[in-house]
Amino acid sequence: MTTHFAFAGRVSTEDQQDPQASHHWQIMRAEGLVKPHGEIVREYFDVGQSRSIPWQRRPRAAALLQALKDPDRGFDAVVIGEPQRAFYGNQFGLTFPVFVHYGVHLWVPEIGGPIDPESEAHDLVMSVFGGSSKGEGPRVFRRGF
Repeated sequence: MTTHFAFAGRVSTEDQQDPQASHHWQIMRAEGLVKPHGEIVREYFDVGQSRSIPWQRRPRAAALLQALKDPDRGFDAVVIGEPQRAFYGNQFGLTFPVFVHYGVHLWVPEIGGPIDPESEAHDLVMSVFGGSSKGEGPRVFRRGF
């Protein structure tokens, strides 16, 4: 059975990244992970949104959260290209339960597949990425963009 995936990504323009280049490498990582299992059929990619903004306030991430509620959403799972771009601080802990509630698996390259909601190790890994993401803003600022 082929799994249909939605891709979720984000790029901020505050660190002077090229949105097209950022989208390209994030979706390439996501496709590399899911290719043996299915295909990406939808995209939710926020441009110009800081990682510190909660998912509910990022336009495309908010649309993805809304789509999770629809049983005819057109995808079975969601894949992200890089957890540091997707989750900041405790955002994973606040967002992932919505995926679990609607029975939509979340795939992450660093996990090697879907996050297991029962795995303390997966939760810890994702928490570390959120914490490292939180430190990225000050690092970019110190580098002087």
